Order: sequence, then C-alpha cells, then structure tokens
Amino acid sequence: MSPPAAGFSLPGSLMKLDSGFAVPTKLQNIRKGDRERLRIQAVFSFPPRNGQAEKRKQLKQELLEAIEPLERGATAMPDDQLRIDQLARKVEAVNPTDEPLKSDLINGKWELIYTTSAAILQAKKPRFLRSITNYQCINMDTLKVQRMETWPFYNSVTGDLTPLNSKKVAVKLQMFKILGFIPVKAPDSARGELEITYVDEELRISRGKGNLLFILKMFDPTYQIPL
Repeated sequence: MSPPAAGFSLPGSLMKLDSGFAVPTKLQNIRKGDRERLRIQAVFSFPPRNGQAEKRKQLKQELLEAIEPLERGATAMPDDQLRIDQLARKVEAVNPTDEPLKSDLINGKWELIYTTSAAILQAKKPRFLRSITNYQCINMDTLKVQRMETWPFYNSVTGDLTPLNSKKVAVKLQMFKILGFIPVKAPDSARGELEITYVDEELRISRGKGNLLFILKMFDPTYQIPL
C-alpha cells in the first residue's frame, strides 16, 4: 500500500493544512488563540500615531470652551479659576514643544484670551474703561517683549528678555507708551519672570510670579517688535 500523499487528512485529531503537514486540531486551536491574543495586545499596546494629537486637540477645545464666557477672566469666580487651571494643566501635560524658547513657535503677536492677572484685567474698572483686546508679543531673536492694549487707551509697554533656561525668561520692562505715544520710562522694579508651559502653532500657556496664568492664541506669527 502506498504511503499517503503530503496534504492528506485524517479524521478526529488531525486536520489538513495548506503546507501539507498535519497538526493536531487541539494544538492548531491553541495557536489560533495565541495569534488572536497577540493581535489584540498589539492593538492596545501601540495606539494610532495620531492618538496623541487627537487627545491634545480635545483638551485644547475643552479649555477654550471653558474660557469663552469669562471675558478673558474678568468675570471668573474662584471656582471658574480653579477649573480653568485644572484644564490648563491637562493641556500643559501634552505640550508638544520641549524647549519653547528655542522654537520659532514662540515668536509673534499673541492675543490674550484668559488671565488671572488683576493688573491686566482691571476688573474693578467700568467695562467701558477696560481694554477691549490685549496682545503680548515676543521676539526671541532680539530678546524683546511687548504688551499692547486696544481701545480705549492704546497703552503699551516694551521690555527685554533674559533666558533663564529653555522654558523660562526674566522680564525687565523698559518703556511705557501712554495713549500709544506718550513715553514713560518704566521703574527699575518693573521686573518679573515668565515660564512657557505650552506652545504650538495656535495656543500658548504661560505662568508668571504667584502662579499667574496667561492663555493666548496666535494672532500674527510674523509680527516684529519695533526696536
């Protein structure tokens, strides 16, 4: 009797394989289970490449939606401030820029959309006497900073930056312009520090002395501070 040809099948414990070699059914089922388990593990162990970007986008959106009704922080109550701070920290945790001060993303004209700085908000003033929009400009190539108000007074101030590390700068204000054109020299005490805790093409989060929080959106990345 001739030996069975390669690829033969036997009932019960053996099954036919395309390779021509028979493997016990029980062992084959185990191997299938192992492959399926490994496939599932691989899916959960290696999330899609855009997963971090999607998470960042969602966290930013949650922060912006929470900020929107607060008039840049002027109407924020303590509970609002706590919630914004918590949301900001979640965004800071996914900062895509490890060394903000070495990145071109930091440069340009930024619009302030939220802050806890009472000096900037001027919340005790009647609304018609508060600046409608505030801008903060940074040029790391010239180590200059500028803050500008719009209507009704158009006040501004410029200053110098001294990098302390790749995320933090010392700020020394130099010259105020009242009503946009009356120069007033800043006092020597007009100093501070600013840490950039998040920056991308659209959004920047910074923290100052006393954990003051500043959240800004990009307005003009090409803006240059007049020298």
